[in-house]
Parts: sequence; C-alpha cells; structure tokens
Amino acid sequence: MLVMLAGAAMMLAGAAQAQIAPKSNAPIDIAADQSEAFTNECRVVWSGDVEALQAKTRLRASRLSVFSARKGDGCGATQKLVADGEVYYVTAERIVRADNAVYLSTGETITLTGNVVVVQGRNVARADRVVIDLQTGQSQMISTQKGRASPRRVRGVFYPGAQAN
Repeated sequence: MLVMLAGAAMMLAGAAQAQIAPKSNAPIDIAADQSEAFTNECRVVWSGDVEALQAKTRLRASRLSVFSARKGDGCGATQKLVADGEVYYVTAERIVRADNAVYLSTGETITLTGNVVVVQGRNVARADRVVIDLQTGQSQMISTQKGRASPRRVRGVFYPGAQAN
C-alpha cells in the first residue's frame, strides 16, 4: 500500500510540470470527486467534476487523465493530459467549450475537439477542432466539413469595434 501511495505521489508531482496556463511555471492544482493511480502505466485518472487550475487558467471536465513519461523504474515529467466530457478551457483571453481536449507537453499545445465554441469578449466562433499553441497564443480552427452549403463549417460572429477581452 505504501509503495502504491509513493508511486501515485511521484506521478502527481509530474503533473506540476505540465503547462495548461500560457507561459506559466505555477503548479497545477487538480480537484475531483476521485482519483485513481495506475503506477505501472504512469497514469493518473481524475473523475467527477474535475477542475485543474494553473495561475489564472482553468481546465474543467468530467474526467482528466494525466500521462507521465517512464523514468527508470518510476514515472517522470507529464507528457499528456486528456480531458473528456463537457470540457471548459478558460484563460484571461478566452473561454473554450468542447467535448474533449488533449494537452501535449512536447509542443505545448492544447487541442479541443467536438462541438467547439470559442468566446472572446462578445465574439463567438464555432468549429469541430481548435488547436492552441500555449507559447505563442496562436490558434487554428478546423472543420471536417467543407463547402458553402455545409452548416458545420468554421463560423464566427465578430463585433467590430468591440474589445476582444
């Protein structure tokens, strides 16, 4: 039992190396109804109204899986976060709602998929997928459907003269 708790603690420590907040070294504070550590897989699953906070950035979901790199006999730095179920990614600049999200530490990107809605101030955009580079702030909106007659293309409503934030 003690070995399992120690393994879970090491994996949780790796989560602090992930960066859901743009250009932040602040720790990630994760709260959920329950957490389960799979030490042999270097994976921790948080479930039930999960909320991850880093600096002023918030990631909410029904379930959050944290994957760490294998380091010798243990687990090292966090490589990936996978959020599922009513995902909200909230920064000072924008609020993004989606069905799923994947954060990759190698490229410091977060990809949100499924019924994506992005709100910046009064401006609203919709897409099937949004990829956000957390270092540059650049984002790309993508739709799986093409053509003028398609109702599921990338779409935005923007208010001229309104501030983005």
